[in-house]
This record gives sequence, C-alpha cells and structure tokens, in this order.
Amino acid sequence: MAERQSERERIVVGVDGSEGSKQALNWAVRQAELTGGWVEAVIAWDVPQFHGALGWMPPSSSDEAALEGRAQSEVTSAVEEAVAAHPTVQVSTVARYGTPASVLLEASRDAALLVVGSRGLGGFKGLLLGSVAQHCVQHAHCPVLVLRGQEE
Repeated sequence: MAERQSERERIVVGVDGSEGSKQALNWAVRQAELTGGWVEAVIAWDVPQFHGALGWMPPSSSDEAALEGRAQSEVTSAVEEAVAAHPTVQVSTVARYGTPASVLLEASRDAALLVVGSRGLGGFKGLLLGSVAQHCVQHAHCPVLVLRGQEE
C-alpha cells in the first residue's frame, strides 16, 4: 500500500532563483531522500509598485498572471535541476502571492523543516544573514535550517 504524501514528513524550501536557494533546494532533496520525506519548493511573487503622475497605480490583472507565471516557471526549473540526480524524491512546487518571509512562514505550518539559503537575491552581499532568513529563523512554525552556501 503506497504511503500518502501527507503522512510523510514535509520539508519546505524557499526558492528565489539565487545560488543560495538552489543549494538549499539541493540539500532539501537529498535530506528527503535520506529520511523518506518529500519536498515542497515554495516561491513568493509580489506585484511591484508602479509610480506615475497619479501616484501608485496597481497593475492590470494580466500583469499579475505574468508575474505568477514567471515565478512558477522559476521554481519548476530549479526543481527539475535538483531532482535530476534524485528521481525518486517527490517534490511539489508552490508559487504564492506575498512577501517571501510571509509566504515561507505560512508554508512552515505543519512542516518538519524549513530550509532557506543564507542570502537571497536582494540586499547587501556582505551580510551574514539575509532579512528573509532572519525572519524565518525568528518566526517559523517548525525548525529552520539556514544553509550558508559556498563562498564565491
């Protein structure tokens, strides 16, 4: 009898296209393979603020669809690369609207582990820990592993 996905331990990993998030995803996939768990690769997308003569203007709904589609494509591409060497590991992808920290915190509910890279795409390269990783460490609903990637 096949074990249902929801009965196995879920490892959530934040993906944003950065090298650090790719390393975190690779680590999570290997961990799931060792523990018999499964991976939920999560990417957040948000609507950028557009400024014009009238102040802030919300984008059209087609812009939102394009942003979500781009995020889904990014996480799918990262997952395909990560599972190439581990084809038996089950990985699902999620693209959710919101800030990266809030999306990851919500995803951490009922998870066995949240895995994030120490630095994402934004901010200052020299910082030890990025703001999203810091926020997750302080507020997640499960244990958090911050993977400090290889030095460049």
